Amino acid sequence: MVTGLSPGSPRYLWPRPAALGLALGELVPDFALWDVTHRRTVRLANWRGKQPLVLAFTRIFAEGIYCPFCYPHIMAMNGAYDRFRRAGAEVFLITSTHRRQSQGVVEDLQLTLPLLSDEQGRSFQAYYTGQALGAPLPAQFVLDVQGRLRYAHLFSFLHHNADPDILLAVLETL
Repeated sequence: MVTGLSPGSPRYLWPRPAALGLALGELVPDFALWDVTHRRTVRLANWRGKQPLVLAFTRIFAEGIYCPFCYPHIMAMNGAYDRFRRAGAEVFLITSTHRRQSQGVVEDLQLTLPLLSDEQGRSFQAYYTGQALGAPLPAQFVLDVQGRLRYAHLFSFLHHNADPDILLAVLETL
C-alpha cells in the first residue's frame, strides 16, 4: 500500500482553497516528473524556447477511482490531444498518484497524452491548486514558448475544469 496518496490521507486532510499564486506573464516554477505514458522524465525547463505547453493538473484518487469532475475532463483532453499537437503545443496531464497507479490509469483509459506522476504533490503546491476531500484540486495552465503563464483556470464547483476548446483558443492567441 502506498501511504499518503489515498483519499483522506494526512497529506491532504485539511482543505486548502486554490489561489492564483502565479502572476500572468510570470515564468512558472520548474519541475521534473516521471511521464508514465512515455516512460521518461519530463523537466519543464527543457521545454522553454521549444513550444507552448498546457499543464492539466487532475484528480485521480487511485487506479480506477476517478474524480467525477476530472474523469470527463481527462477523456476530453485525451480526445483533443491531436488537436493540441496540431496547434504546436504539448499537453502534460499531472496527477498525484504513485507511478504504478498512474500506469494503471494510462492502461485503463488508454491515454495517449503524457501522464506525469507527482506522488509527493510538490507541483500541485507550487502552482497553488489547493486541496480537498483527500486529494489536490484540478487546475489548468497555458504557458507560452518561453514558459510564461498566459492562462490559468483554478477549480470551482461552478466551473470544474477548462474545456479543451478554451485552452486551444488561448493557444491561438500566443
